[in-house]
Parts: sequence; structure tokens; C-alpha cells
Amino acid sequence: MSSRSSVSVGSGGGSSARGAGAGGAALPLAVLLRREVVSERTVAERPELHTGLFSQAKKGEDFTFLKPECERLPGVPSSSFSAFGLFDGHNGNGAAIYTKENLLNNILSAVPAELNREDWLAALPRASVAAFVKTDKDFQTKARSSGTTVTFVIIDGLVVTVASVGDSRCVLEAEGSIYHLSSDHRFDASKEEVDRVTESGGDVGRLNVVGGAEIGPLRCWPGGLCLSRSIGDQDVGEFIVPVPLVKQVKLSTAGGRLIIASDGVWDALSAEAAFNCSRELSPEPAAEQIVKTAVQSKGLRDDTTCIVVDIIAEKSNPSVPVPKKQPGIGVFKNMFRKKTSSDSSSHADREYMDPDIVEETFEDGCALLSKRLDSEYPVRNMFKLFICAICQVELKPNQGISVHEDSSQPGSLRRWDGPFLCQSCQEKKEAMEGKRRSRDSSSRNSGSSE
Repeated sequence: MSSRSSVSVGSGGGSSARGAGAGGAALPLAVLLRREVVSERTVAERPELHTGLFSQAKKGEDFTFLKPECERLPGVPSSSFSAFGLFDGHNGNGAAIYTKENLLNNILSAVPAELNREDWLAALPRASVAAFVKTDKDFQTKARSSGTTVTFVIIDGLVVTVASVGDSRCVLEAEGSIYHLSSDHRFDASKEEVDRVTESGGDVGRLNVVGGAEIGPLRCWPGGLCLSRSIGDQDVGEFIVPVPLVKQVKLSTAGGRLIIASDGVWDALSAEAAFNCSRELSPEPAAEQIVKTAVQSKGLRDDTTCIVVDIIAEKSNPSVPVPKKQPGIGVFKNMFRKKTSSDSSSHADREYMDPDIVEETFEDGCALLSKRLDSEYPVRNMFKLFICAICQVELKPNQGISVHEDSSQPGSLRRWDGPFLCQSCQEKKEAMEGKRRSRDSSSRNSGSSE
């Protein structure tokens, strides 16, 4: 079965100044003027998005999310953004469907509504981590065996934020250079992920056959999952964590093309091959061409899905000049940029990238919540102190448990320092770190799930 769709979204938006209502305090003129300037700049930066989707189903477990027109603040065009997601399910479609229906709402719930655009973009990486973990935690009350990869993309103006677990991928081409905005969470691709899982109590190895020979990719047992990160998969173990790699980049006014595709594409095609076979095509036929080329190469062994998004920056408004970039200047780059050597396989490529084409503003792939939720923000209380950093439930002052608290090491440092978790989210965190065993191990002679 094949499916296709195409969406074209024009740039637009406007600005409005809300005057003081009866009994309300008047705003200073300088504040109103600054708001107007910021609004005009934001609207002028909005690119056109053209999208295409094509899929060939084998198991019917790939699901997609395309929502080109979203607003953080209802009725405020300058708060608009676009969201796209790909969910490659396994062992059933429950996790993929649940994540598709809930992830974006969980992201938005983790960000205070009153933030301006710059702070909203800066808060997205941490909010994405919280939302992935909350989605996983909530789904576990509904099913044990189903799981899904997630590649979720938010485009706000020329800023692209990608959060991913599993082995679906998002790649960007901008002015001839290719940027990998996700990373495969397969055991075969990362020794650090193998070490993390085994240290947390998991058993990683290949499938044993008669005679003691080991075949196939590295998998986690019980369950036989070859992914080290996903949403769901409760039957495999809590050490298969839902903590995403998050990358955020800002494009130049040249724009670019995104390809978001499941492993059915990437098992057959390199990023270069995917872009080359679809270069002169608009998004809808491009997505179809990529899928058909992959299937022709390897056969339809798995669900094979591709989303193509063309980001076309608006260049027809000379009255709003594009400000020159100043690397290292401002809160956005200095306060939120995180990079570690293990986050991506594309670090060598970045040494040769022109920063005037794509400016990377954030990258972090650490699996530890104590690090991912402890971002240093300009305003320390940007996230309310007495709300669980994951599920957003309100906490009484004596209920919160510091994300730095380690029940296996009583008296550990920073136990009174926020952010804080509720009791159930703290238990989830400890289970993910192997400090609270949630199930027994079993033999790797069992069947595999992915």
C-alpha cells in the first residue's frame, strides 16, 4: 500500500499591539515599539514550507505527523511554528500511535507559555527531553511490548530543532552541504550505548544459534531489541531509554531541504544518494522517488516512509535587513550550546562546514536526566520550581525530589538543588539508570523484536 500527500504553506503573519483595557496598566511606548520590531523581524524570517510524504507499507507500523501550522499562543501569528514527526513502530503499532498523538502536546506543556521566541527556542531542547520521557512513562501504563523510534522536527522561522531516538533519521542539505541532525541509536553504532546498557543491568549480545555461533546485529536481552533508545519497549528493560539526542541549527536565508525517513530508506541509501536521486524534484515526487529507489535496491523488507520538507526563506522584503551573525555573542549561543564527542557520527564533517550556511546552536545526546534537565537558563526560575520537570504535576515544597538525588548513594551532592521530580518520575529515572530493577533478565535465545 502506498500513500502520498503534499502541503504548501505560505509565509505570513502579522503583528498586533494590545492596548491596556479598562482598569489595566498602560504599557510604555518603548515596550510597544520593541514588541513591534521583534514581531516584524519574526514574521519576515518565516520561510515558506513545502512538504511531501510517501510510504510503502510492509507491516503497517510506520506513522507520520505533519502539522505545518501550529501556534504556541493561540491567535498570535508571530508564535507560529511547524512540526513533523516519524514514528517507526515495532511489536505492534501502539507506541507509535500513542506518541504521534501526545508528543507535541507534552513538549508544549513543558515550556512556560509566556516565553518570548528566543527563550522558547532555547527551552525546546530541555522540553523535548521531558516530553519524550513523559510520553514513554505514560504509555507504559497502557502496553508492555510495543515500541517505536521517534524523529521529531520543529521548525520556527529558520531555526530547526530535531529530537530523536532509534534509527530513523533526519538529514539536511543546505547549499550543497549535508548535515546529519539525528544519530542512530543502534548498539552496533555506539560502544558507549552498549556500555551504558550493560552497566545498567542489560545483557547485550548477538543471537545464539545451534553450536554456539552468534549471528545478526547486537541486541539487548530479554527481547532482542537492536535499539538502545526508543519510546515503549517496557518488556525489554528500562535501560532502553527514551532520552533523545537533540540538535538545533539555524539556517541562512538560502534555506534548505530536510529528509526525514525510516530505516527502510537508510538501510538501502546513504544521505548523499537520497538527495541525489531527488534533487530536481519538488517534495511530493521527491519523497516518492526516495522510497521507490530504496525499495528497488533492497526490496520491501520493512515499512519504508519518507517526508521531504523544503524550507524556502523569504527574500522579497528588503525593508527588513537580515542581521549579521555574531558567533559567540548573546544568550542563545553561549547559554544553550552543549556538545559531547559521542553525540553524533558527523563531527568530522562539521570541521569543513561554512558557519555562514548553517549555524549550530545546540547539541546534546547524553542519556542522563540529571544532566539533560539541569540546563542553565538566564532566568533560573524559567521553569517553575515546584512542578515536576517531567510530568509537570504540581509539587508541594516538601514533595519534590532533586533530579540530582541518588537513592543508591544517600547524602549525594546537590540533593536540595532543583529541578525536581515527583516520586513516580524519580522511580522512572532510577529504573532507566539501572538503580531500580523492573524485571528479570532472560536468555538471549528468545525471539528478537526489531
